[in-house]
Amino acid sequence: MKRRNFLKTIPIAVGGMTVNAYGASPMLNALTAGLIETDHVLVIVQLSGGNDGLNTVIPLDQYSALSKLRSNLLIDESKVLKLSGTDGKTGLNPGMTRFAEMWDDGKLSIIQGVGYPNFNFSHFRATDIMMTGSDADEFLNSGWTGRYLNYEYPNFPVGYPNATMPHPLAIRVGGSVGLGLQNMGVNMAISLNNTNDPLDLTGSIFKDPANDTISAGKELLYIREVQRQTDVFGDVVQAAGNVGKNLSSLYPTGTAPGAALANALKIVAKLIDGGLKSRIYWVSTGGFDTHSDQVNANDTSTGTHATLLQGVSDAIYAFMDDIKLLGKEDRVAGMTFSEFGRRILANGSGGTDHGAAQPMFVFGKKIVPGMVGENPTIDPNSTVNTNLPMQYDFRSVYASVLKDWFCVPEPDLDTIMLQNFQTLPILDPSDCKTTSTHQLNNNAGENLISAYPNPFVETTRIKFESKGGHTMVQVFTGEGILIQTLVDGSMNAGLYEIGCDLGNMPAGMYYIRLQNNAIQQVKMISKVR
Repeated sequence: MKRRNFLKTIPIAVGGMTVNAYGASPMLNALTAGLIETDHVLVIVQLSGGNDGLNTVIPLDQYSALSKLRSNLLIDESKVLKLSGTDGKTGLNPGMTRFAEMWDDGKLSIIQGVGYPNFNFSHFRATDIMMTGSDADEFLNSGWTGRYLNYEYPNFPVGYPNATMPHPLAIRVGGSVGLGLQNMGVNMAISLNNTNDPLDLTGSIFKDPANDTISAGKELLYIREVQRQTDVFGDVVQAAGNVGKNLSSLYPTGTAPGAALANALKIVAKLIDGGLKSRIYWVSTGGFDTHSDQVNANDTSTGTHATLLQGVSDAIYAFMDDIKLLGKEDRVAGMTFSEFGRRILANGSGGTDHGAAQPMFVFGKKIVPGMVGENPTIDPNSTVNTNLPMQYDFRSVYASVLKDWFCVPEPDLDTIMLQNFQTLPILDPSDCKTTSTHQLNNNAGENLISAYPNPFVETTRIKFESKGGHTMVQVFTGEGILIQTLVDGSMNAGLYEIGCDLGNMPAGMYYIRLQNNAIQQVKMISKVR
């Protein structure tokens, strides 16, 4: 029996309530210790509103098609920050000069085309999906980081804090604890809401004794137990804040772009330097719902979106500079995400509407630098409903972080992520006891998946090559809706062929997608009448 399952079988009474854990004791301290010894810290930066990936990571090799589809938004090619090592094919928004420096320093990774099948375009539902790691039609009450923390620290909050883990498991800075940091309704993190006065956790509900004769007695006892923990956690957070330092002078301040995000990240750096063992910090910044006035008409390299991206770039760069000066660079990695991307075609209001796939950034000294995936191929006949094709499932990014940064073994990884998602080469796994076997391989020049005939009327044959291991072949509509999974399982290395029948689908553009471990390729196919 696994230790965390054993813990769940031990019933005791706390204040009249039966709970599956021991009270504070040396035995509990040993049993509730983290399953995996690591001092690694993950910083999650949420870009709320839905970031326009095509205006963030710009596919210069698709410039001609983009000029027809979003001419009122497209940045002058001479102003795009071309990324070294991409043969001039890829660049960043001109506001992201600091991210360009991180790229040149080997401290930035870009994952192209991150999404999931059957994308949801509601801000609220899409955010829940990205936070929980659920399928589009699946509703979960636990977040991906919440499940991970529950795996590491079973039966939280009972028995915490303790000698082994005296600190908060995770900290949300600048907002309330969201679904991503919850597990089965339990907050696995504490929240520091006011970034201008971040360490004020005063206030108590201990003034009146609980009355078990009233209907709310047991519930009130539980609330008081959580409040007790909050007070204790508040003390250790305050202590860490008192001794922690900020050494970087690069943080944006005042009215500069990114100042609010920088304030949150300054707190994170100070608490890490102050000695907190918290594994995850979650911060956010908003404004990315750019339906209108996304750029300045007289200079598309400037405007609302460029200012937002500058703020993210400057704040994260300053934070990583701080972490380096504090001597914590080997311990800290970060990632960005937004609830969705934007459509290929610009709208009539000088902006973009809700879309599907997006680029994600992973940053830090211990990341695997470079680009995972390829620039999306832009169909010049894209309509208002056309989305960027998914190259990588967002849960592959999460699984990679858990496996190669937090050293979660693969069998337990599937339990946390609820499915088997292929991992990607985005973080250096050398600090983990189990060495990762994946390799960065974009297979340039190799045609790993194709269809013949193409175009076709009803059926075509999909030819693909597997390098061995977990292999998946999927078919999507141009809107990003998954309509067929032709292959999903472990395969021997070799060449394969399988039929694809789209006889019941309308004529139009479709995508076929191959993922084989970290390798992926997406190709367009066309069904004609």
